[in-house]
Amino acid sequence: MLSVLDVKAQRWFVPILSPGRALPLQRSISPTVYPELVDFLRLDFKEPFGNKDAMASASKIEWTDQTWNPVTGCTKISPGCKYCYAEILAGRLQRMGAPGYENGFGLTLLPQRLDAPLKRRKPTVWFVNSMSDLFHEKVPFEFTDAIFETIKATPHHRYQLLTKRPERMEGYFKDRVAPPNAWLGTSVENRKHGVPRIAVLQRIASHVRFLSVEPLLEDIGFLDLTGISWVIVGGESGPRARPMKAEWARSVRDQCARAGVAFFFKQWGTYGDDGIRRIKRANGRKLDGCTYDHMPA
Repeated sequence: MLSVLDVKAQRWFVPILSPGRALPLQRSISPTVYPELVDFLRLDFKEPFGNKDAMASASKIEWTDQTWNPVTGCTKISPGCKYCYAEILAGRLQRMGAPGYENGFGLTLLPQRLDAPLKRRKPTVWFVNSMSDLFHEKVPFEFTDAIFETIKATPHHRYQLLTKRPERMEGYFKDRVAPPNAWLGTSVENRKHGVPRIAVLQRIASHVRFLSVEPLLEDIGFLDLTGISWVIVGGESGPRARPMKAEWARSVRDQCARAGVAFFFKQWGTYGDDGIRRIKRANGRKLDGCTYDHMPA
């Protein structure tokens, strides 16, 4: 297994933007339309410049505190990827000359970011690779080992690892043990591609397993929630967003209630519960008049 220093010694570095170069944040992305993108851009802009608390800005993703991106870029494998917000942001960052995005949305390993959580003493929930998929086929397991070295070295933090490739996650943990502060999750956007991922996740030993049912693209029917601790549901946002129907979200919520699983309703997205298109923030986060912010115990 490679240590962080071993990995940094490899030639996986990406050139870093010179300190002091300003990025036109307000002119590039509207915070009312893409608040998550503004958040990610701020984190990635500050991160390489040696700021003592480089990733301390509160994340606008409702179910996490911070994002940590030692890998950026990905490839699309299912309908949930069709209008990927990370791809949109990566393209903007590339055009602006931001560090870490010289390849746009091409998969890029960034070992200079491996130790970011080590610098933060306050217990924090980290969403790992909001701009990629840690279990993408092009991410070497040696690099994943280095990421988990940081996770194990910071037991005061919790880490959320979400993938659309649970089969590769399962392969990784075949001869490794997930640390107790690592939450393992998979995306479930529809019946054909998303629901089968649940069974794969259930085979992986983990203190917390979770599902991100976002964007919810259809009624996904009955869910076997055995061994699942947490379910997030949300509609799609963005200029090409596909609407989510209220009955689809209710079905998941009610199944979680019956199974005793924590339920988190993240957002309606671009379309509200009435099917009308609005700015995401105007549609809010309430399902049947209630806010669901439940987290795993």
